Amino acid sequence: MTELAQRLSQVRGEIASECQRLGRQEPTLIVVTKNHPVQLASDLLDLGETDFGENRVQEALSKSQELELARPANPVNWHIIGQLQTNKVRQALQFATSIHSLDRRPLLEELHKRTLDRAMPLEVFIQVNLTDDDARGGIRINDLLPFANLVNETASLNLRGLMAVASLDRAPERDFEVVAGLSELLRKEIPSADQLSIGMSGDFLAALAYGATHLRIGTAITGNRVY
Repeated sequence: MTELAQRLSQVRGEIASECQRLGRQEPTLIVVTKNHPVQLASDLLDLGETDFGENRVQEALSKSQELELARPANPVNWHIIGQLQTNKVRQALQFATSIHSLDRRPLLEELHKRTLDRAMPLEVFIQVNLTDDDARGGIRINDLLPFANLVNETASLNLRGLMAVASLDRAPERDFEVVAGLSELLRKEIPSADQLSIGMSGDFLAALAYGATHLRIGTAITGNRVY
């Protein structure tokens, strides 16, 4: 068994055990492949993984095209998990299955403009900023419900729920409790927006207790990134 297969098996085993303890279904595992060569994604496909997370559009587009040429019979779900610039939307839509970082009105407007002729709505998550740092991205908590209603009124987008990144300076459980409460408020307004993209390599087990439906796990599975 390769080191990659061992790490993946370890993480999947921990997720399964914790979900069994909590009496809940297992979430979607998104393996974060950013800053790794396309061969990693190909190796993950061999191990049965099909959901990959990327931050940078140009890197992800190149990878997706290369992988599609090499593995045309293996469909992949590419998730954009980093901040998306409006001038990168056109490229992102060439490969992205899901965008987890919808966080501002100009981006919403650009996505709407670029998705009008899609056969199926684009899956999106609203990123919530749980810190005082605007550079981390995300919509402010007080603006969440008005913004969510705008997204929900956009027929070419399918609002799945919320995404958040736990703060670096406090226990992740505090942030997960906040975003779980926001998710409950959102579901009262928009019942179909019931998904939660929370939890990364250092805190994914904690995220499961707060209703994570999508885990974005990188180094715990992929090892150190290549910069």
